[in-house]
Amino acid sequence: MPDSIHPTAIVEDGAVIPASARIGPYCMVGANVTLGEGVVLANHVSLRGDITLGDRVHVYPNAVLGEPPQIYGGDPNPGRLEVGADTVIREHVTLNLGSSRQDRLTRIGTACMLMAGSHVGHDCVVGNHVIMANNATLGGHVTLGNHVFVGGLSALHQRVRVGDHAFIGGMTGVEQDVIPFGMVTGDRGRLDGLNVVGLKRRGYTHPAIHRLRAVYRALFLDPQPWAERLAAVRSAHGSESDVAAILSFIDAGSQRGIMKARRGSQHDDPD
Repeated sequence: MPDSIHPTAIVEDGAVIPASARIGPYCMVGANVTLGEGVVLANHVSLRGDITLGDRVHVYPNAVLGEPPQIYGGDPNPGRLEVGADTVIREHVTLNLGSSRQDRLTRIGTACMLMAGSHVGHDCVVGNHVIMANNATLGGHVTLGNHVFVGGLSALHQRVRVGDHAFIGGMTGVEQDVIPFGMVTGDRGRLDGLNVVGLKRRGYTHPAIHRLRAVYRALFLDPQPWAERLAAVRSAHGSESDVAAILSFIDAGSQRGIMKARRGSQHDDPD
C-alpha cells in the first residue's frame, strides 16, 4: 500500500487514487470513487457510491460523501456526486448522490467552503465560491449560484433557487427563490435588501451598487402590480448586465415563487 494511504484505510478495487492524494486513518473509499490530484482525506472519511473529487479537495474527519438520497422508500438507482477543485469539506458534512428522479447528479462547484455539519441533499447544484456555514442544510433539488453565503443553522426548502452573490442569514428558513444579490433574514426568510457588503468585497463599484439598489426598490417596494414593475425595470435597465441577471433569474420560472420583501419593515413589499 502506498505511503500516502494509511494502512487502516479501506480502498476498494476500482477506486482511482493518484499518487499525490493522501488518505488518512480509517477512511472508506469505494470502488466507484475518483480522486483528483492532491486530494486530502483526513481520518474517518466515508466515500461511497459514484463520486468524483476535483484536484486539491480537502475533506475533514467524519464527513460522509456519496450515500444514497434521503428519499422515503429509498432510491434503487442513485446517481453521482461531483465536487469541484479546491473545495473544503469540514467535519461531519454529508453530501448525497443524485437521484433517479432528476438528472442523477449532485454537483458542488470549485473553491467552496462547506463548514462543519452542513448538508447538501440529492440533485442539488451548488455554484463556485459558495460558503455554507455550520449546520446549513439544502433540501433536494436546490440550486445555489456563485458566491452565495448560507448562514449557520439555516435551511433551504426543496427546489429553491438562490441567485449569484446572495446572502442567507443564520437560522433562516428559505421557502422561495432568492434573486441574485438579495439578502434574506428571519426565521421565515424574507428579502431584507441587497448583499451590499458582499458586493463591495467582490469589487462592485458604488455606481453599480447604487443602480442595483434602485432596481431593488423598483421591483420590490413600488406599489404598482408585479408585472408592471418588471416591465418598468426591463425598459429602464434591461440592457445592464447586472440587472439583466436578475431579470433572467425571474424569467426562468420558479416552482417555489420569487421571494418578496419583508412586510412591516423598511423593505416592505405592498403586494
